[in-house]
Amino acid sequence: MIVKKEISRFKCSECGYVSLTMVGKCPKCGQWGSMEEENPAIFGKNGRISEGCSAAFPIRGLDVEVQERISSGLDELDRVLGGGWVRGGVTLLGGEPGVGKSTLLLQVCAEMAKTGKKTLYISGEESASQLALRGRRLGLLTEGLDLLCSNDLSASVASAEGYDFMVLDSVQAFRADLENGWAGSPNQVRNVAAMTVESAKNFQIPTVLVGHITKQGQIAGPKMLEHMVDVVLLFSGEQNSYNRSLRAEKNRFGSTEEIGIFEMSDKGLSPVSDPSRLYWNGTDLGSSGVAIASVLEGSRSLAAEIQALSCSTPFPYPKRTARGIETNRMQLLLAVLERRCGIMSRMSDVYLNVTGGLTIRDPAADLAICASLASALKDMALPPDVCFIGEVGLSGGGPSRL
Repeated sequence: MIVKKEISRFKCSECGYVSLTMVGKCPKCGQWGSMEEENPAIFGKNGRISEGCSAAFPIRGLDVEVQERISSGLDELDRVLGGGWVRGGVTLLGGEPGVGKSTLLLQVCAEMAKTGKKTLYISGEESASQLALRGRRLGLLTEGLDLLCSNDLSASVASAEGYDFMVLDSVQAFRADLENGWAGSPNQVRNVAAMTVESAKNFQIPTVLVGHITKQGQIAGPKMLEHMVDVVLLFSGEQNSYNRSLRAEKNRFGSTEEIGIFEMSDKGLSPVSDPSRLYWNGTDLGSSGVAIASVLEGSRSLAAEIQALSCSTPFPYPKRTARGIETNRMQLLLAVLERRCGIMSRMSDVYLNVTGGLTIRDPAADLAICASLASALKDMALPPDVCFIGEVGLSGGGPSRL
């Protein structure tokens, strides 16, 4: 005879720590209010879950229909998505306050409405008059674009049937009635995302969830939120710059290497077809520390301007600061220059910057970084008609020069 018993346990929504007793603060990560009770599982005598599972089936026997992508109306956004929205797909869009997330999605809704698609913009943070005022200023008052301002998630997603596209702004502002806690708490964020995903799959509606950004630059809420959605997009830009960049941190339907470039103006966000002019600000190439790199971002080639500056320091530990390039990457290349080329940097503070707010991930920019650093340390200008491309290894070899 198998004796069944119910076991209750509590799991941290931030780090996954499991406890058999309820505690207010997670003993592992120190997060308050993150311990949530899981549904009790029924265990048998041998410790296995006694519930049955469905039968397996061969993958070759599945009848899969290739779905046509739905264009967002913005070429740069379609490039990052991999061709457009997918029916039933859920996208999480994160970005700092004021970067233009709501403006971007309102423009997308208006562009899709112009092509005959019915779009629904659900806001839990702004009133209908605020959204209408922004739409009038940007010229987005288009037939087929409906607004709904409510914090009731159940009623909001229930009204989405019959629409071709839906936006929920933001996931931290809505509240699921079946769960306890205030809006924005880890438990509420998780359940709001679960209800949104279920609604999108049932109605086959492409859905976008807007997420807030923490001080550390990560999307607020439990990490599970990013696992539950199909696509995670990050919208970023410098505070004093009109340039905006869009990258995919996760994409089940396409590549994560593509980048979309936008320019903010009083008329909203405009896609930039030739982004090289944004990242090459025309600095006098006769100055020391300036090098031009050719980098590849997805399927797009960019000309980026890299600037380096060095100055002597009286302190025993020189400072290393980089913007647009990982600091550890810069330190590695400084070590290569010192060991392989004899260019010393031990007594100098070194600063590195990529103009225009671009973040370079392509290893082919290593040679341009080395040339910029060497030019700054030697205070010698590089030839103005040279573009650098190539990866630099620890042996100092491997690069090519154009």
